[in-house]
Amino acid sequence: TGTSNAEELIFDNIDSGYLVSVATEEGSGRSATAQILHASEAAFWVDLPTQLAALMQTVPDIDGTEIIIETTANGYNDFHKLWRKAESGGSEFTAVFLPWSIDPAYRAKLPDDFVMTAEETKLAELHGLDAEQICWRRNKISGFSSEEYFCQEYPLVASEAFIAASFDSYIPADLVLRARKEDIAPHGPLMIGVDPAGKGADRTAIAWRRGSCIEKIEARRGLDTMEVAGLVAKIIREDKPVRVNIDVGGLGVGVYDRLVEQGYGSVINAVNFGGKPIEPPPYDETGRPAGGPANRRAELYVNLRKALEGRFSLPDSTSLQGDLTSIGYKFTSDGRLLLEAKEDMRRRGVPSPDEGDAVALCFTEPDGAPVPRVSNFNRPLIYPNIVYV
Repeated sequence: TGTSNAEELIFDNIDSGYLVSVATEEGSGRSATAQILHASEAAFWVDLPTQLAALMQTVPDIDGTEIIIETTANGYNDFHKLWRKAESGGSEFTAVFLPWSIDPAYRAKLPDDFVMTAEETKLAELHGLDAEQICWRRNKISGFSSEEYFCQEYPLVASEAFIAASFDSYIPADLVLRARKEDIAPHGPLMIGVDPAGKGADRTAIAWRRGSCIEKIEARRGLDTMEVAGLVAKIIREDKPVRVNIDVGGLGVGVYDRLVEQGYGSVINAVNFGGKPIEPPPYDETGRPAGGPANRRAELYVNLRKALEGRFSLPDSTSLQGDLTSIGYKFTSDGRLLLEAKEDMRRRGVPSPDEGDAVALCFTEPDGAPVPRVSNFNRPLIYPNIVYV
């Protein structure tokens, strides 16, 4: 060792060592060169973007280098923006989550009178926890002012840490988590939701749904209108869905028009997120509309949430959970539900919920059953056990 103190451990003969520094507003590590960087508890740093702008330039983009940004969530902040980008595949980082349940030390000896509550039993089944882990959790929560703070410090899923902190999403995290753990066999006709995107940061997302199950979700970046149309046409030919719902806002209208031109008009359905709801709104005692969804997008998410409140199966995907639980909401002056716009989500650093919107597009009808449509050639469309002419 050439140098050994609280901040440096340098090995002169092999030209390597460790440097430890406190994150400061000036930009720690600037002008240094490193191969491996570990930024610890980054969510608590002052001005995280400035700090990382300096630190990340110290690590060259070559083989053998690595950057680890590790932290407790600490609510919705600049780290959450980094996490969501990684989770959605929008950056070079890989999102890695470690739940408290993997630590063998997080267990407590059971008292003789220990009995799980109904909520604890449900949690244990959902996450595969044993009684000693539940006992440790109960003891730990007693030291916090609320269970939300416990979830922030000791989350079981990544989104739980952020959601518990300060954000109220329209789709609650516990509904999504339960659906991720459900094992429901796909049944019935296939419905597909398509949320097209261009060559920007957003993804073109496609979801497959049969009955009470979203079978799978695929998301791709950088596809133009013709490429998306070609991909959807291939899915129609090979998977033979009874309905393909396409968001026709922006790029989607070109995709829809191209598929109609190719003869798929009997299968595809144009959905305008900003359009009026299909179902009539509830009325007050004076006969005026009161409540209900404000637009078609909100209506689809209402249908999705109702499905999740029952038994429903979603892919075990952290990126999908991140999408579904990152959408805020409010109510208009006449009580109608209005979901947070994608533009507003981007302004607070959250990626567009492309996978979530693709899943919502599978819920164009309240009960999930596709409305029969007549083909362009006046031929009957045959559904299981039902013939529509």
